[in-house]
Amino acid sequence: MRIDDLDSARVRPGVAEQQLADLAALGLDWDGPVVRQSERRALYGDALAQLDAGGLLYPCYCTRAEIREAASAPHGAQAQGAYPGTCRELTAAQRAERERAGRPPALRLRAGATLVAFTDRLLGHCEGVVDDLVVCRNDGASAYNLAVVVDDAAQGVGEVVRGADLVETTPRQLHVAACLDLPAPSYAHVPLVLGADGTRLAKRHGAVTLADRGAAGQSPDQLRAELARSVGLAAAGEAPTLDELLDRFDPSSLPTEPMVLPT
Repeated sequence: MRIDDLDSARVRPGVAEQQLADLAALGLDWDGPVVRQSERRALYGDALAQLDAGGLLYPCYCTRAEIREAASAPHGAQAQGAYPGTCRELTAAQRAERERAGRPPALRLRAGATLVAFTDRLLGHCEGVVDDLVVCRNDGASAYNLAVVVDDAAQGVGEVVRGADLVETTPRQLHVAACLDLPAPSYAHVPLVLGADGTRLAKRHGAVTLADRGAAGQSPDQLRAELARSVGLAAAGEAPTLDELLDRFDPSSLPTEPMVLPT
């Protein structure tokens, strides 16, 4: 179990603890102590030092607006991925000028528009062009795409199972792992749970937390049964135990279309 709380300024007190309590209420447990990214900054610093020693990092002074503008220009970033490489070959004098202007730099990884392909357990062949991605933000915090790669390797994660909305980040993370000489996990990107309007489930859809569902009269066991039915592990009106769900589970039978959560 890992709490991805790198951006501590956006982490609301008590949210992680409530999420852990919800998992426990559904009958889910985990191996070992809970790991928090906010306590592992030294590991990310070591990874950045390794990339820098290999000549793979450079400072980037671009704002998001400048990147969007460059990408929208004719023949802009399309040939190189999302980042157009504006700061890749700046001279020392040009970097000094930007720093005098008060622009703190982020650190980008030289990826060179590398094409990275992988086979997803559910989606099959996937590929994407990796641009020069940010691995350290301009506030000094390690970027998510670096931290999760370091953490997955350190925790011995063999397969990453996550929402299909994150499939586009996978080539980036595989490339970072290769640059750090870390083992690459396999991936399974599963369909999202959607609201009745067909968009990703969010607070605007009403009862989306375990507490919300409980207030509406649904117990954790009932919610678990509903989720099991959504992936074909339970029949209508059935509430299988966790042991029964484990016996029935077959990744190859997972659906490839999103589930719409009833209101």
